[in-house]
Amino acid sequence: MTTMAPVLDAREFRNACGGFSTGVTIISTRCGEGDHAMTANAFMSISLDPPLIAISVADTARMLPRLRAAGAFAVSVLREDMEDIAWHFAGKPRFEGPAPFIELGGLPVIGDAASVFVADVHSEVAAGDHVIVIGHVHAMQCDPYARPLVFHGGRFASLPAMA
Repeated sequence: MTTMAPVLDAREFRNACGGFSTGVTIISTRCGEGDHAMTANAFMSISLDPPLIAISVADTARMLPRLRAAGAFAVSVLREDMEDIAWHFAGKPRFEGPAPFIELGGLPVIGDAASVFVADVHSEVAAGDHVIVIGHVHAMQCDPYARPLVFHGGRFASLPAMA
């Protein structure tokens, strides 16, 4: 006997997932077309040995073929005062001028980010309407005192000061 799983409303599912607070990152790469970046909150560490991270990218995103062409990507974890940068790479620019990139490990990364990881594409996993891209980290920077930009319930926020 096979039981059918209930059909979930996509908006309700998205809202429920929005109840999980995440950091905010900029995923960037460099390919023949130049430097490219997008805002994302689907990022996680996978393994310490070897050092692996993962990002999730919509299979329709313009970034996905660029990541594949480059074979590498960077993840810049934004500081609490970088909301304008998050909006910019989410397609809603709030500043003018060049993107605030510096270079690390041969890729563009956000200067002064809380943490930065540069990785070669290790593997991919198709997952519904997204692709999980696993990367092997070969360069990184971290400011252990940086306060991250947080995303919760469809809004940006900051963490309260630690005592």
